[in-house]
Formats: sequence, C-alpha cells, structure tokens
Amino acid sequence: MRDILTDLNDAFLSDPDPVRRAQIQMKTPLPKRFYDAVSVGEDGEGGFSVLLDGKTVRTPSKAKLAVPTPTAAEMVAGEWAAQKDIINPLTMPVTRLVNTVVDGVALDPQPVFEDILRYSSSDLLCYRADAPQKLAELQAESWDPILGWASDRLGARFILAEGVMHQEQPREAIAAFGAGLKRHDDAFRLACLHTVTTLTGSALLALAFAEQIADADEVWRLAHVDEDWQISQWGDDEEAIRRRAARKIDLDAACGLFRVL
Repeated sequence: MRDILTDLNDAFLSDPDPVRRAQIQMKTPLPKRFYDAVSVGEDGEGGFSVLLDGKTVRTPSKAKLAVPTPTAAEMVAGEWAAQKDIINPLTMPVTRLVNTVVDGVALDPQPVFEDILRYSSSDLLCYRADAPQKLAELQAESWDPILGWASDRLGARFILAEGVMHQEQPREAIAAFGAGLKRHDDAFRLACLHTVTTLTGSALLALAFAEQIADADEVWRLAHVDEDWQISQWGDDEEAIRRRAARKIDLDAACGLFRVL
C-alpha cells in the first residue's frame, strides 16, 4: 500500500493547477484497485481512520490517514469506495487534502495561517475596475456586502483600490481579520480555508464561508465576478471551462470537509 499511496501523492501534488495535474496524470499508469471493502473505524487516539479490507490507510509519510469526525472519515472512505477497476486520484480531492493536512499542516499550522493573512492584505475584493462602469457597479454590488460584514462584525476595515496597483492595508484591518481567522485555526480547518483562499484569491471570502455568511456556491460566484463579466462580453473557451470545473471540484471538497469537521 505504501508504494501505491506514494504514487498517488505524486499525482496529487505534481502541479498546483488541477488541469495540469490531470494532464500529467494521463501520462502516468493508474494503479489497479487492490481492495474489496472500505470502512471507517476509530484510530484509538480520538480520531477516525479509513480501512481498506480492515487495514488502516496511511499517508505517503506513513502516518495514519485519520480525521477528527466520523462524517469526515466517511467522505474520505466514499472516495476510495467509488474507485472501480483503477484508483484515479483526480476523483479523490478530499483524500488529497487530508494527506496534506496529516503530513504537513498538522505539524506546523502557523505558516498556513500566515499565508491566509497575506492574502487578506491584497484581497481580490479590494481591487476594483475603474472602467467599464458596468463592471465597477457589478463588483460593488457583489463584494461590498462582504466588506461591510468584515467591517461591522470583525472590525476589519479594508481600503479599496482601482486597478492593479498594490494598496497597503491598515495593520488594524489585518489584525482584526486575523482575530476572526483565529476561531478556525486548527490544522484541518485552516487547510480547508487555505484551499478556498488560493482558489478564489480572497481570504475574505474564505472567512465569510467559515462564518456562514456565504455558502460554497456563493463564494464561487463572488470569486468569478470579473471572469463572468468577461465571458458575457467575449465568450468562453473549452480550456477555460475545464480549468474552472476542476477548480470548483477542489473548492467543493474543501468546503464540504470543513463543514463536517
């Protein structure tokens, strides 16, 4: 099992872009399914593991693949059970995320926390178009409610900027945002929120999801206001559609896992 999971991890992490990962994966022979039964069991340390024919699945670093709740374990187990003749890592985004947490984030969550903070200092929602006016109005209509929530509920008052020139944000805003993020600073939740942040370009949207201000679909919509406007003007292409669909799968996996922790 060790060799198979190492191969899977190489496919999971070979490239940060999900479509590029798919292209790499297509060139790599997929391992055959080697197990019959998939189940969930307690790991003896307060967590829950996934079992293949009664044997605990381990991460590429040989740690137990364990999660905090039985429902989270069922999500992982469902991905393993769904594999047919071969094991296709492209259909296992929750497994990939859990592997990342157990083998990395859980050992030192602070860098992940700090990276989300860095995103908040140049958040997507703070950068507005100066033209055309219709796009600027659409951005304001879509994003101002999230910024208003951050200001009113978190005390995080961010400054807006036009164009792409970097706008330094007040330290007080970043600190207030950090205090809100601190409520979700265990390794699994941070990893989920980091995934949402990197896929959307917005730490504010990630925290709004965590605080149940916006669900996963709304977060996704708000992250694509600019892109959707461009599509409405110029149309879309097949490659862009594939990339977006692959990113949405990863976001849904992260959001789904967060909600069952």
